[in-house]
Amino acid sequence: MTKRTWKGTTTTVIAILMGTSLLMSGQAYAASETSLISTAAHTPDKQQKKHKYDQNIEQIDNEQYGQMVQDGTNNDLTATEESTTDGSQNKQIVSKTAPSSDIADQVISEGMKYKGVPYKFGSSKKTTRTFDCSSFTQRVFKEVGVSLPRDSRQQSKVGQKVSKDQLQKGDLVFFHSYGSSSSRITHVAIYAGDNKLLHTYGKPGVTTTNFKGTSWEKRFELGRRVI
Repeated sequence: MTKRTWKGTTTTVIAILMGTSLLMSGQAYAASETSLISTAAHTPDKQQKKHKYDQNIEQIDNEQYGQMVQDGTNNDLTATEESTTDGSQNKQIVSKTAPSSDIADQVISEGMKYKGVPYKFGSSKKTTRTFDCSSFTQRVFKEVGVSLPRDSRQQSKVGQKVSKDQLQKGDLVFFHSYGSSSSRITHVAIYAGDNKLLHTYGKPGVTTTNFKGTSWEKRFELGRRVI
């Protein structure tokens, strides 16, 4: 009788020990899973790392861009406070109240009102007392209901690209620097028709010049139609 009781007690003890062991194993597994989840939650994703890297590069580019403006190493960059990275600025707003040919005539007419206004590098878009080449085009087109970005390189990305032989009155015309082999845009003008450019630069300020057969033609990069 005592022997049976001893066996039963032994069996009970063993069962309790096995149950405790299983419980401890389950807790250890759960703790391990929690640790893995926690680690994954605090480990930066590769895309997050890349996004941060791209942001840093963009910041460096913007700082260098601003420094170039201050140093005057490019002849058609706006002052830092005038430049913009807002994507919405690259959308042109075109008036639909008149045919494009009529709008082009308005553009030329508005531009000619400023003939003789002095050129000033980095001129504010808020003034009409001075212009640089891209503040001039921005102002003139704004007066006929067409919104353009602030600097020439941004302006060269809007509208429809046209070749030199396809230029029409009211098209924007873009140029690289004189004597340079680089295709970097440094100047913008308005094609006024009849082989004329309406733009501003240097001593003449806002003026008209011939296009074909001149150094301007040699510096031509592309045209853009925004109306």
